[in-house]
Amino acid sequence: MKQENLAIDCPTCGKVVQYCEQGSNPFFPFCSKRCKLLDLGKWLAEDHRIVEALPDRLEDGGEDEQRGGERG
Repeated sequence: MKQENLAIDCPTCGKVVQYCEQGSNPFFPFCSKRCKLLDLGKWLAEDHRIVEALPDRLEDGGEDEQRGGERG
């Protein structure tokens, strides 16, 4: 299937969104700025979250965490 024929549903409202060349729909995969901001609001309110265990090296206070995530 060619990319220009790709159509997906907007994750927020379900409206069909056609894939276009980058730049012609800056909100892709959302249909509009409103839907994109509604989705962002759900992440910020923690309605959406990624539920996955942290890798072992971070769970036990790994080196990056102890240094505040700084590298150098």
